[in-house]
Amino acid sequence: MLKQVDKHSGIPAYIQIINMIKSEIILGKFTPGDQLPPVRELKEIFQVNINTVLKALEKLKIEGIISSEQGIGYFINKDIKLSDDTIEEIKKVVKKLKKLNIDIQTIFIIFEEVWKNEKG
Repeated sequence: MLKQVDKHSGIPAYIQIINMIKSEIILGKFTPGDQLPPVRELKEIFQVNINTVLKALEKLKIEGIISSEQGIGYFINKDIKLSDDTIEEIKKVVKKLKKLNIDIQTIFIIFEEVWKNEKG
């Protein structure tokens, strides 16, 4: 569900927007060919400056996740699928981390560092 960005999270608003749109695709709420709400509507949903929305959409276009048609709007270009096995692995890791009482912000920091340093 698209919702207002958290301006106190420490995560830039445009990245939050990118992540929300990707999440909707992963969850199957947006599928290839679907049109995103108009930019002005997204501005209201996310409660951010229109330039922030446009920056997020441009990054998604660069990644090939969305495309745009002049005067018509933005469309989902490709699906982001995770296998059931991948989701199960993620669930196992999340359960372990919750048992250890590690907060999500710390998990993001650790995940990002591991991601940057892992070869493969």
